[in-house]
Amino acid sequence: MKKLNVPYISQKDLYPTGCESVSAVMLLNYLGYAVSVDEFIEKYLECQPFETKENQLFGPDPRQSFCGSPYNEDDFGCYAPVIKKALEKVIGDSYEVIDETGKPTLWLLENYIDQGLPVIYWACIDMREPIIGPEWRLLGTGEVFTWISNEHCMLLVGYDDTHYYFNDPYEGHGVISYPKELVESRHKAQYEMAIGVRKKG
Repeated sequence: MKKLNVPYISQKDLYPTGCESVSAVMLLNYLGYAVSVDEFIEKYLECQPFETKENQLFGPDPRQSFCGSPYNEDDFGCYAPVIKKALEKVIGDSYEVIDETGKPTLWLLENYIDQGLPVIYWACIDMREPIIGPEWRLLGTGEVFTWISNEHCMLLVGYDDTHYYFNDPYEGHGVISYPKELVESRHKAQYEMAIGVRKKG
């Protein structure tokens, strides 16, 4: 069993859709960056609101900005490139932020957890089934985008023979474990998105 001791932050009450930001800040705090969740959201995270035009919902591309606001429970979230960009603004030249989307979880364990580094990891809230939808038209291009609901982001901090361990901001009480097969299935449902941070040089 391997488990990293990472400072825990809950998203409950204050950041109902802020799981990506809270997970990023837990990682930053672990690395010694004294940044708060509010500071991360307000100074570094790109957010874009939804608009209704001619009875149609238009919204941002979650690969480019947060869809709505992490403070609003009716809004959505964002994908790995948005968190990578925000982290790069905070982290400066000491670390490299790497979008590890598509890498197997075992690879993440070997290259990050075993090296003492947590991983920002997308799956589904409480490991629920993913739900296809809702849809909106992307601001700028007008193309239809389909969100996969129950999207959730956590910080992968450890593993044993049968489970992965997470600082799960949604749970409100620190480290939680989920069965490996279930985690990998839910991770796949959210495009196997993950972000790692490595010291340069």
